[in-house]
Amino acid sequence: MSDVPQRNLAVYRLLPSLSDYETLRLDGSDQSRLMRWQRSGDDSDRPTGLRAEWMDDSAPRSEFPSGGPGAPVLSRRLAEGFGDELLSAGSLVPVEIRNGKRDDYVLYLVDQVVDCLDSHRSSKPKRNGEVKRPVYRPEALPARLPAFRLPQFPRAVQWNGWAVDRLLGLTGDQIEARPTWSEDPAVRPHPDPWGF
Repeated sequence: MSDVPQRNLAVYRLLPSLSDYETLRLDGSDQSRLMRWQRSGDDSDRPTGLRAEWMDDSAPRSEFPSGGPGAPVLSRRLAEGFGDELLSAGSLVPVEIRNGKRDDYVLYLVDQVVDCLDSHRSSKPKRNGEVKRPVYRPEALPARLPAFRLPQFPRAVQWNGWAVDRLLGLTGDQIEARPTWSEDPAVRPHPDPWGF
């Protein structure tokens, strides 16, 4: 595993860019099962695959085509380009794309749930657990992991800054990275990181 600097820690929410790339619509029942597993941790709900379909066939395929906060889908090329460090926080399960022609995508199933939120300095969680303005305890932040989930908001994947930098380097303009928190005062958190 590469050395991750312990200064300038930052956390992001990732979405597909609004540029001219194709995105996926996830199967509703599979997405519900994923969210149940994220809330309960029950192995019987743990996804072994995910079904999806392309929204439109006219644009080039994105390598990060899903905007669901808890369902990051990556092209196999992107997952392999990132390297084995991706598996330090979870596993990859296949995505079956209806009418997909030689499409090879995986769902990044993030297992690591880490209680690192400073609940006194963060905004109050909404009913669904969403924390609009999180503040993290730097000493508790799992900075060596590419991604993690919070017990307060388990259905959303939080990405560490070094992992975001690597993904952006591999995909260019295909990913929108919204900062949710940073130790660097020059980095302004997105005003609505979980909205669309």
